[in-house]
Amino acid sequence: MKSFTLEEIALACGGKFAGSESDKKTEITSVERDSRAVKNGSLFLAIKGERVDGHDYIKQCFQSGAACVICEKPPLDCGKPYILVDSTLEAVKKIAKAYRQKFNIPIIGVSGSVGKTSTKEMLYAVLSQKFKTHKTQGNLNNELGVPLTLLAMQEDAEAAIIEMGISDFGEMTRLSEMVRPTVCVLTIIGTCHLENLIDRDGVLRAKTEMFKNAAEDAEYILNADDDKLCTLKEVNGKKPIFYSISGKSDYYAENIQNNAEGGVSCDLCYDKTKISATIPAIGSYMVSNALAAVAVGRLLGLSDEQLKNGVESYKTVGSRANVINTGKIRIIDDCYNANPTSVKASIDTLANFSGRKVAVLGDMKELGKNERILHFETGKYAKDKGIDLVIAVGELSQELAKGADGEWFADVQQLKQAVPALINEGDTVLVKASHSMHFEKVVDFLKSEF
Repeated sequence: MKSFTLEEIALACGGKFAGSESDKKTEITSVERDSRAVKNGSLFLAIKGERVDGHDYIKQCFQSGAACVICEKPPLDCGKPYILVDSTLEAVKKIAKAYRQKFNIPIIGVSGSVGKTSTKEMLYAVLSQKFKTHKTQGNLNNELGVPLTLLAMQEDAEAAIIEMGISDFGEMTRLSEMVRPTVCVLTIIGTCHLENLIDRDGVLRAKTEMFKNAAEDAEYILNADDDKLCTLKEVNGKKPIFYSISGKSDYYAENIQNNAEGGVSCDLCYDKTKISATIPAIGSYMVSNALAAVAVGRLLGLSDEQLKNGVESYKTVGSRANVINTGKIRIIDDCYNANPTSVKASIDTLANFSGRKVAVLGDMKELGKNERILHFETGKYAKDKGIDLVIAVGELSQELAKGADGEWFADVQQLKQAVPALINEGDTVLVKASHSMHFEKVVDFLKSEF
């Protein structure tokens, strides 16, 4: 970490410091919320969760070498420095905001209803060609994950990519107050989190809260293929930079060819330049992500060769459009999360594969009052795209099955019993649902069966 003393930390979060004057000058080496990750010099965050209370592990953390803890109640007989606060979660956000201010580097804020993580990974692949780049790990994109991501930035970081995920108004404001992005990237305004955001106009308002806390002279990179984002002709007095795969923008694509497992080849175009590249991924939507990354890369001075090498070094992470070839079937493991926009994109990807195409789809959560209609429309989309069999699982997915003229099962256990009669050797099987459906169990079952 950059130099960050306990005195600075206490001042940043407004906490009450307990310790000696010499303790105040102690510099921390890391910030940890998991007691098992604490090492010499760590600052431990004692957070009370639904199942575990971090305050119960304070003594263990000091034994592991923690320099200090942030806590909501004084630890008993510890004899070590601590900072007492009303809320550890609120404190860590203030601490992260102060730590971010120590960096004068490009910080790219990424959000959108679909493609946040794949765009973040594409940006990382590209920017790493020139900079030592820090990025959000896993799904640390919420009001705890973002501050932890910022506080994990190493002293020698030359660029950072911070993913920001929200589900309600005000969240993006709080996240962007910490991040202060120098470049804002928005991917798609989709149909998601409608329980709180009501409709796509609400999603647009919530996502663009990022702009009010952007750094001075920030740049704004937006997807012109999105009917909401393309209406933003000016942001904070500046013309956004647009990218598009369906027409001419500042950055656009030509000659897109999806070769399924062979990757997606395309020409990435801007000004009078064309970069011919093959993206090692299965979805044509990755061309859009590549254009966003090329736009950011050019802003930061990367050469055409660096841009091409970066795009072609992209790596899929986790259960996001990951192809598993078992020898009998191909599984497209895309079960990390789902909303109608992302499911339709995955169906488009499945349609590019040869042979019989099967989609195993589950409930999409947080869609508000029109949730059943949205499930029905998604099922119909799969049918219209020529998917051979749609298997729907979950209460809401009854409507999905109706729209697709597909099979329906109440839960994963019922699905498992029926799979041998429904899936054939040689099939390509898409698996996708909201995270709470735990469709990783479906992927594991398919791997064991085939």
